[in-house]
Amino acid sequence: MKLKDRNLFYVGGFVRDEILGVSSLDIDYTFQGNAIEFAKELNVIKVNKDFGTVRVLFDGDEIDIASTRIESYPRKGHLPVIDKIGCSLKEDLKRRDFTINAMAKRTSDNEFIDYYDGKRDIEDKKLRVLHENSFVDDPSRIIRGLKFSVRFGFELDNDTKKLQINYLNNINYDMSYYRLKKELKETFNLNRDLAFEKFLSQGIYKLLGENQILPNVNVSIEDLIKKIPCENIWLVYMSFFDLSKFELTRVEKRILEWNEKLKTQSPNKNTPVESIIFNMIREHEC
Repeated sequence: MKLKDRNLFYVGGFVRDEILGVSSLDIDYTFQGNAIEFAKELNVIKVNKDFGTVRVLFDGDEIDIASTRIESYPRKGHLPVIDKIGCSLKEDLKRRDFTINAMAKRTSDNEFIDYYDGKRDIEDKKLRVLHENSFVDDPSRIIRGLKFSVRFGFELDNDTKKLQINYLNNINYDMSYYRLKKELKETFNLNRDLAFEKFLSQGIYKLLGENQILPNVNVSIEDLIKKIPCENIWLVYMSFFDLSKFELTRVEKRILEWNEKLKTQSPNKNTPVESIIFNMIREHEC
């Protein structure tokens, strides 16, 4: 049994993954209008009036439904503010990160809605932002683009690539490092050398903070982690950088401090990177 209404839509990753023919872990629902009002007749569990979202219990499952909304970024790089709840679906989809995540499907009759040519971009294997200030508003979208490029084998389209290069040459470091950390974890927990190669070659590492040093890593971290599985995979990749701008847990801090100690106490300054990573994983279990 599914929720069905002319104004209720599947949106985002669920629609994208259906086109790609891959399984999707989450189903995102958006109601064109006020989702809280719509859900009054349902079994409501939780309501967030500020964001116009509601969680309901339906057919034994907990489902989150979002209202269509318009957002703005008065403080660039930080969380947006809600300007309007109950806007048109087209306006809501335009606030998304990439066109491949800005498609929708009506729940009542499965009508496919694609205002911004996301399906065409999927067919062309392209990642395209929806407006020229996308990375300025939310720099973590650069990491999201990296994640999608690795997961799906997509590349930035030419205009998006230019916007990314321009932002990485003019970074506003007054940003939400909470959002950046979330995307870093999701991207590097995939454990793909390709993600790290692009992170370095495209200069994305500069988002971590000023004066980052480009590391010389000539070993497959992916293969090392496959040999010795660990929980905090992303920290193995990020251990080459200064993460002082990030809010880290005690465990994360301890892992990085231990790794730095390992480097400084090494009897040979030319200790292979492979050995340092190997010991970091083996001894501390990340």
